[in-house]
Amino acid sequence: MRRRRLYEGKAKILFEGPEPGTLVQYFKDDATAYNNEKHGTITGKGVLNNRISEFLMSRLNDIGVPTHFLRRLNMREQLVHEVEVIPLEVVVRNVAAGSFSKRFRMEEGEPLPRSIVEYYYKSDELGDPLVTEEHITAFGWATTQDIDDMLQLTLRINDFLSGLFLGAGMRLVDFKLEFGRLYTEEDMRIVLADEISPDSCRLWDVTTGERMDKDRFRRDLGSIEEAYQEVARRLGVMPEAGPADVQGPKTVQ
Repeated sequence: MRRRRLYEGKAKILFEGPEPGTLVQYFKDDATAYNNEKHGTITGKGVLNNRISEFLMSRLNDIGVPTHFLRRLNMREQLVHEVEVIPLEVVVRNVAAGSFSKRFRMEEGEPLPRSIVEYYYKSDELGDPLVTEEHITAFGWATTQDIDDMLQLTLRINDFLSGLFLGAGMRLVDFKLEFGRLYTEEDMRIVLADEISPDSCRLWDVTTGERMDKDRFRRDLGSIEEAYQEVARRLGVMPEAGPADVQGPKTVQ
C-alpha cells in the first residue's frame, strides 16, 4: 500500500492515516544516541518497541491516562490520533543516572529524595537544552495550564509504570515522555504521545542492576537485542514470530 510519509524521526516514521485525524506510526530498527552523534541498527528493535509501547499505552488508557494510541496494525505499525506535538521532552528521574549523575556528581544508582521532573526543549540542533517553566511559557511552547496537565499526567504515569515494571523485576530509573494537543469538535486536551519503550526508559534488573535499555547501545555494552527481548518477555508481549525483520512499507513523498 502506498501512502504519504509526513515525518521521519530517529526511531519512527509517521504516515498519513486511513481516516482523518489519524496517523500510522512505523517503528524502525535505527538507533541513535548523544543527540544523533552515534548511529547504529538494532535488529528487530522496531518490532519489540511496537509491542512494548502498545502494551504500556493500552494499560495507561485503561487507567484513564489519555494517549494518542488507538491500536496496533501489524508487527511494526500502530494507528494513533494525530496531535499537535508540544516541543518538549518531559523527563522523570527516580534514580540518579546518565547526564543527571554527571550534572550533580552523584553515583549512578543513588536513589533521589523524590522523583524529579525536568523539561527539555526538543531541538537536536541545540542539543535538547534543559528549560524551565519560565522558558516554556515565554517562548509559547505551552501554557501554564498545559504544563500543569502534563505534570499531573507525568506523575500518574510514573507511579503506575514504576509499579508495573517492579512487578516484572525491573527498576524504572528514569524515562522520557512527549505530549500533544488532541483537538476534537468539543475541546482540546493534552494526551501522551510518541512511545514508551526501552528506547525512552532506563530499566535495570532489580536483582543484578543489569541495564535492559538503550544504554547498552550508548555504552557499547553488547547484547542489545537480547535486552529488549527480555523486557518484552517479562511484560508478556514477545511477538509470536519472534523479533524477525519485516519489509518496510512503500511510500510516496
